[in-house]
Order: sequence, then C-alpha cells, then structure tokens
Amino acid sequence: MPETEPKPHPDDGPLAWQQEGLLINAFGRHLRRKFGGRIQRVSVDAGFTCPNVDGAVTTGGCNFCDNRSFSPSRRVRLQRVSEQLRAGIERVTRRYDQVDGFIAYFQPATNTYAPVGQLAEVYDLALAADPRIVGIAIGTRPDCAPDSVLDLLERLAQRSMVSLEFGMQSVHDESLRWMNRAHTHADMINAIDRARGRGFECCAHVILGVPGEDHAMMMQTADEVGVLGFDAIKLHNLYSVHGTPLGGEVLAGKVQMMGREEYVNTVVDFLERIPPTTIVERVSGDAPPKFLIEPKWCLEKSAIRNEIDAEFARRGTRQGARFVTPALAPSARPRPQDTTPASIAAQIDMRGRLPVLKMQGN
Repeated sequence: MPETEPKPHPDDGPLAWQQEGLLINAFGRHLRRKFGGRIQRVSVDAGFTCPNVDGAVTTGGCNFCDNRSFSPSRRVRLQRVSEQLRAGIERVTRRYDQVDGFIAYFQPATNTYAPVGQLAEVYDLALAADPRIVGIAIGTRPDCAPDSVLDLLERLAQRSMVSLEFGMQSVHDESLRWMNRAHTHADMINAIDRARGRGFECCAHVILGVPGEDHAMMMQTADEVGVLGFDAIKLHNLYSVHGTPLGGEVLAGKVQMMGREEYVNTVVDFLERIPPTTIVERVSGDAPPKFLIEPKWCLEKSAIRNEIDAEFARRGTRQGARFVTPALAPSARPRPQDTTPASIAAQIDMRGRLPVLKMQGN
C-alpha cells in the first residue's frame, strides 16, 4: 500500500480532489488515493458501554441512541471480534466485485472506555485478524480520551492507519444537555488539542437538526471544525428511532425532524465553511426501516448525496468556498493538561479486565 502523505496546505495549490473535479473531499476517493484501491469499513462491536449509561457521568444514554439502529454489529448476537470481522469481510466481498482492503470500525458505544491495556489487546486483535485490514477506526466521546489512550493510538499509528472519531455533535452545550451527553464542548476542545498531531486521524461527528439550534448555530459548529483542525468530518441528520426518548417525543408530536430541502441546503452551507483539506466521511445518516420513525427521506442516501452535489453545482461552489482561516493555526494551539473526568479516567487507567469485551482471537 502507498505510504501516508503529509497533510497538504490549502495554499499549496489545487488539492487532489479539486484536480479530479470533485465538489467535496470525499472519503472513498481519499482512501483510494491513499491505499491504491477500494477500501471498505467493517463494523465491530467489542461490547463496550458508555459513561452516560453506566453512571460514571450520568445514566440513560443519549436521548437519540439505540445502537442497533446505526450499527449492524449490534443487531446480531455478540460474537468475538475476530468472528465479526470474518463475517463482515465476507458480506462486503459478496456485495462488491473488487475490494482491496478493510478498516475495522469499532462503531457502537464508546470504544475507548475500558482499561487501556485491554484496549491495546482488542485493537491489536482487529489489526491482525486479516492481512487485508489496513487500519482501525474508533468511535468515542470527547471525555473518554485521556492521554493514556492517545499515547496508545499514537504508537499504533506508527504501523497502521488509525482514525479516532469524536462524537462532538455540536459546539453548543445546551444541545449537548438536550441529548443527555453529559459532557461539554470544553471537553471536546481539550481532547482534540491533546490528540492533534500524533499521527492518527481525528474525525468529528456532527448532528444537524437538533431542536433549538437555528441555522446560525449550526454554522458556528461548522466554523469550529476549521478552528480546531479536525482531519475529517461526519455529518449526520438527527433521526428518531423506536425505543428511545427522542422517538417517544417525535411520536407524541413534541419534536419535529428537519426537512429534506432544509437539510440539503444546510449541509452545503456547512461544507462551504470547513477547510478544503478536511475529509468528508459522511453527509447523512439513516436507520433500518423497522427502527426508523422520522425522517423517512434519510433512507434515500444516494439521492440525498446527489441533491447535495446538485446544490453545489447550482451555486457554483464547492467545499471550503467560504472557509476563513483561523487567526491561530490549529497546529499552533498549545497542548493542554488532560481534563478527563476522574470517574472516567479511573475506568480507563485501572489495571484489570472487563469480561464483557468479546476479544478472544479464536
């Protein structure tokens, strides 16, 4: 596989995706350039939980969350990591004619929320499960990335691709409280300022359409992507699924989901404001029809992507067209002290093992 290239600067001339005539720095094309072929993610569930579920910071979990609705690995009997990867790779190779590599994607729950020694074992197991696995992607929360975890990922990144996906969701603390996240945007700032520049990708997951957020508030979140220097972004429309507090509010008529046209326009506005170097890993999200309440339009992912491209074309713009370079470059931001909550750090930095993790290799 080709070696990792340094991150380009937007002032160095046209970027690769711009030279190819694309409208956004699309993730699939980025991976093809990086690895020389088609790379697909395979979802892995190692049995993690979240600190807003088990009581470390609160209970109840996120108000929108049923892990089964977005992670295929949570919709089946929990298997060992190696078994999940074998089955996932088989499914993907049946679906596509040519796949050149895979990323093991630790997707549901908080995948850095376990004793760090055990995290090292489970990540190593995933990387060694199949020679075609080129890297790992790890979904987590901003308050679950102590220096011990970041040090571990920095070591792993010296031999493999590593992506750390932070659930930033919004820069607005009132929105985070509404979601029952039990962390603040200050936690996100502290985490990314300690994670940046360690050799692994830092990705921000953002939800658009949160009740109470107007367009200007969502654009403030967009601007923060460039200020904090995320390498990648995932945009996700808020959707409601059965069996969640949000789902109950939608069914009761208390909360409305964002409309299709408004979402498309908001995504384009958002992407115009982020750096052209930022990789766009997703522009919408959905759930299986049996889980989904609203909006039904999010099931049409290809059509939504086409409508986003069409809106860019109508405007004659592309990603980064309205990006304003921050006064302080992200690389110049100082690395702060670790402010991971003590109740979370105690779980991660403890010596011991969580028996729930499905990490046996055979």
